[in-house]
Amino acid sequence: QVQLVESGGGLVQAGGSLRLSCAASRSDFSINAMGWYRQAPGKQRELVASITRGGNTNYADSVKGRFTISRDNAKITAYLQKNSLKPEDTAVYYCNVDRRLGADLWGQGTQVTVSS
Repeated sequence: QVQLVESGGGLVQAGGSLRLSCAASRSDFSINAMGWYRQAPGKQRELVASITRGGNTNYADSVKGRFTISRDNAKITAYLQKNSLKPEDTAVYYCNVDRRLGADLWGQGTQVTVSS
């Protein structure tokens, strides 16, 4: 049984920063990519950032220049550094692991609230 453990969410003021972490309980499997998704109230889930095993990154236009995704392949751990936070960044953030073999893994989600 593999689980993704997310941490780092919370309440911050606009302009502040947070760093989200996502760690797999086991690392004995191969991945294609890891990513962060979010779902804000009244909106569909959207991809925020992703990073492949080789280090290629992709960001939503709304977070480019403010968020940075990184990873530790050995531990199958992903990070999302979130700077210059805006109220519109308020959402539940979910970690995702795209495994080479087997179903995708999803974290439970962590709430991020940005106040103005």
